[in-house]
Amino acid sequence: MPRPLARRAPLALLLGATALVASCSGTIAQAAAPLVTQGVLAANGPAVTYDPAAAPVGARVAVHVTPHRGATTATFRVEGMVPDRGYAVHAHVRPCGPTGADAGPHHQDRIDPAATPQKPSADPAYANPRNEIWLDLRTDATGAGTATTTVPFAFTDRAPESVVIHEKEMTATAHGQAGTAGGRLACLTSVWR
Repeated sequence: MPRPLARRAPLALLLGATALVASCSGTIAQAAAPLVTQGVLAANGPAVTYDPAAAPVGARVAVHVTPHRGATTATFRVEGMVPDRGYAVHAHVRPCGPTGADAGPHHQDRIDPAATPQKPSADPAYANPRNEIWLDLRTDATGAGTATTTVPFAFTDRAPESVVIHEKEMTATAHGQAGTAGGRLACLTSVWR
């Protein structure tokens, strides 16, 4: 299990896989640190911001995912984000790109058969925190935050390829409705190993 974030310690040493968020204006910055992880899904590619006011350039983001007994635990950590703000964070099916839409829809263990790339799942039977990876978090006064979730499934050869930070302060849910998270602020490409 990942160690808790310690203030003042370099994030790269604690998390192994980190990336600096870079502005996305036609080109995408490469990850700031090499992949060194004990998990199976880790940051290993571009990290970009689509809204520097909400996901500042230079912020550090990292994801660490570990499988165990048919379940998966994911931890997402940030530093340098907007202080005292919530973010809805979800795993997505494609890598990050020049636009937030490039990451595609949320990764689902059981895929909603009615969903398409142009029309993401709106069925609460599929778009929920037991079938998707939701890592909603709230930053502290320094802009740091951590979120952890455990889902009742393990990845197969079909695994998420990115983690997207959304504009909502948490994933909005209502009884009988699918979770919604708003626009895409930033994205971290990940790799399944």
